[in-house]
Amino acid sequence: MALDVIQAADTINELENFLDRKRPAEHIRDQLDIAYKIDNQSIIIHEVRPAFEDPDRTIEPPIAKATWVHTRNEWKVFWMRGNLKWSSYQAKPTVKSIKDFIKLVEEDSHYCFWG
Repeated sequence: MALDVIQAADTINELENFLDRKRPAEHIRDQLDIAYKIDNQSIIIHEVRPAFEDPDRTIEPPIAKATWVHTRNEWKVFWMRGNLKWSSYQAKPTVKSIKDFIKLVEEDSHYCFWG
């Protein structure tokens, strides 16, 4: 089930605040930036950078993902493994709010999101 309008607005607000804190300096954003996508009930935080082999092409390597589970009223947290598959973030597989998800990603105490 997709996010409802109020939840989507709150989520976007929290994600924009996160980007304000986390994005690199403006003068290097054409080489490295951070963004997010909302796809139905999932949020994906990703980098935006030129491809190594073709600098004219932009790639968006994923960093973290949260999926809203309406029936449980919680977000499931995932990280992208080296095999390029999403895996549950075992240190904290679910959180109650998008703010808690962002806090996990920022702290990255197990070095899963930022390496």
